Amino acid sequence: MSLDLTNVAAQVISMIAGLKSRRAEQEDHLRYALKTMGNPPVDLEALKQKIKKGKTTWLVAGIADGLNERHPLPPCPPDFTVIATDGSHIDVDRHQSTRCYLINIGSVALTYGMEPNAQLLSSPRLYSEDKDLVITEPGGGREQIVEGNILGAKRSVEECASLAELAAALPEKSAALALLDGTLILWGLAEYPDFVTDILLHSGLLKQLDTMRNLNKNHRLALASYISFPRSTDVVNVLRIAVCPNAVPDCDAQCPPGKKRDCDGLAGVRDRDLFTHLLADGERSALYISPSKIVKEHYGDHAVYFFYMRNEDEVARIEVPKWVAEDKKLLELTHRLIYDQCQRGHGYPVALSEAHEQAVVTGVDRENFWELVESTLIEDHMDSSSSRKSASKKSRWV
Repeated sequence: MSLDLTNVAAQVISMIAGLKSRRAEQEDHLRYALKTMGNPPVDLEALKQKIKKGKTTWLVAGIADGLNERHPLPPCPPDFTVIATDGSHIDVDRHQSTRCYLINIGSVALTYGMEPNAQLLSSPRLYSEDKDLVITEPGGGREQIVEGNILGAKRSVEECASLAELAAALPEKSAALALLDGTLILWGLAEYPDFVTDILLHSGLLKQLDTMRNLNKNHRLALASYISFPRSTDVVNVLRIAVCPNAVPDCDAQCPPGKKRDCDGLAGVRDRDLFTHLLADGERSALYISPSKIVKEHYGDHAVYFFYMRNEDEVARIEVPKWVAEDKKLLELTHRLIYDQCQRGHGYPVALSEAHEQAVVTGVDRENFWELVESTLIEDHMDSSSSRKSASKKSRWV
């Protein structure tokens, strides 16, 4: 039976009415945030210390080089390359007779200037061996099954590895930007044992970031990730600290549930709302530092910095590793080339769009994949039995 949209329609109308009733309050909160952001008496060093000492129940960005600075678009180099990767996967299906998963990586290299060129590649890889299906603690002992969030993290590592391969093939002395879609932070690993973090992060993602950083000995290579329509509030939370009347904020101790707080006047405002009003087209914000616990504990020289960039009517969040953030030329290259990519891609980096097209795995692809697995098992006279649930989805009862 399909979704009863007639039933849902009334609920949608009610939802929209609620949004309208809250709009005036949200606009008041945004005006308060903009006023706080542009308040000249803000002492940045004092605010940094207040952030450092505070105990909050939400993530607060670190201040790297200012609070409300606006940086204009730098000039574009005459010749440059943008490389990008993206991935899709088919997860393990416990209702199938065979445990396996597939990761498909799309890779793109776009060269602009005197000798323009484009390379597009799709690389699917099937994982079915015991060593691929679990992550094992060194020396034996504990195991972590590779599926769900762990498979998503493994795919992120594979995307970064493919990007490092593309970067290594770039001509020496070239100017290039390496782009990933989404965040550089493997957020979900905080929930898993340390040996999983060591293998996927230290021996995986960070190792690939090391490779790309070292390429700057002979290249001018910047690395960044692009987050479209971000929902983060890290910078707005800086303002919440700024308006807190307590010298050392402590949310749990000073603001029990039900107590009216000064920072409630900023509730519901997102960073993108703030910078939509602060930035002109092509401008970027100041640099901020990710407050993520996993970044602070594990990323080291690859600590994640970020800025916001206005691209016509959208504000995107751009994340870069520390070694890009602290190199003015690499930071300017990142800013310029991402904006250029957005202009070429109708508002979204064209290299990432093309990488996605190479990587995408559709619902039909998934069905065809499992049919291929089952038919091959049958041809080889192997057991191809699946669960009753899987069989029921393939049959119509009415």
